[in-house]
Amino acid sequence: MIATEPTIPGIIATMDDRDATFFKELGARIAKARKERGMTQQALADQLGIAQQTLAHYEVARARIAASLLPRVADLLDLSLDELLMGRPTIRIPGKRGPASRLEQQLDAIHRLPKAEQRAVSTVIDAVLAQHGHGAGQEAATA
Repeated sequence: MIATEPTIPGIIATMDDRDATFFKELGARIAKARKERGMTQQALADQLGIAQQTLAHYEVARARIAASLLPRVADLLDLSLDELLMGRPTIRIPGKRGPASRLEQQLDAIHRLPKAEQRAVSTVIDAVLAQHGHGAGQEAATA
C-alpha cells in the first residue's frame, strides 16, 4: 500500500508502509534522545543548520530526514548509527573501533541490574574464576 502525505509545504512524499514505519520510529528515537539530553528542537536544529520546523517534521515523519544529516544527528545526540537507525543499543568503548563484544554487552547489562542482583552475578563469576585459579586478587595482579 502506498501512503501519500503532505510534508514540508509544497512537497509531497510517497512512502510505502515499511518506509513510513521506519521514518516514524526514527523520528521518535530522535525526539526521545533529544529530550533525554535536555535539548530543545531549536537547539538541535541550530546545531544541524536546519530550521526548527524542519526538525519537527522529521520527528513526526512528515518529512524524511536526509541521509547526509544522520551521522551529525547521531554525533550530537551521542548515539551510534545503529542506535539511531535501528534502535539497537550499542556500547562504545573509548579508543576501541567497532561494535562491543558480547561480553562487553553482558557487562553493560549487568551494570544496569539492581545492586542485589549485581552482587549475585558477581558471586557466580567469582566462583567460576576461582575454579580456574583466577581469584579476584590474582586478576588485579595480572591486570
